[in-house]
Amino acid sequence: MRLYHSATSPFVRKVMVALHETGQLADVALVPASGTPLDPATMPVAQNPLGKVPALEREDGPALYDSRVICRYLDDRAGAGLYPAAPRLWDTLTLEATADGIMEAAVLVVYEGRLRPENCRFAPWIAGQHAKIDRALDALEARWISHLHGSLDMGQIAVGCALGYLDFRHADRNWRATRPALGEWAAKFASRPAMLATAPQG
Repeated sequence: MRLYHSATSPFVRKVMVALHETGQLADVALVPASGTPLDPATMPVAQNPLGKVPALEREDGPALYDSRVICRYLDDRAGAGLYPAAPRLWDTLTLEATADGIMEAAVLVVYEGRLRPENCRFAPWIAGQHAKIDRALDALEARWISHLHGSLDMGQIAVGCALGYLDFRHADRNWRATRPALGEWAAKFASRPAMLATAPQG
């Protein structure tokens, strides 16, 4: 298999952590890809018409894209149980969706700062993205700590990657200041070998 990959993408990191945790890293060749919504550059547009990473080429079918699809495929391929049976499954999927929403909002703020001319940036829109992130973090702190401390699943992996991306690109927001339980969990989860091996650099 070939994984189109950007080391700073939190969505790619989700897939990489899943590969580590399920013992499938050796089954995948990493193909560097980069680009933006304005210029897809080396993004895998033939594999993913949306021009995004991650995208996973398989020998037995068309490429898979979207980190949730790829992680579900890898989990099924390995029989790893990162998507547990219902009823826990619904909590796992909700956590993964929450984490992906955090990452989407955080990436959009980065794009706004890097791609839009300064005189065209819309401060209320940026504030709205940060508000989404803050509400999601508050929900994690208030409702989801017991799940995060349970058996490893994709909800936990996704949350760990989302929080890692906030530390990487939005450290000035200091999300831990009012969320001590989530901060404590994040510090412990970040010490997992799979998380250390996939930490973004640069």
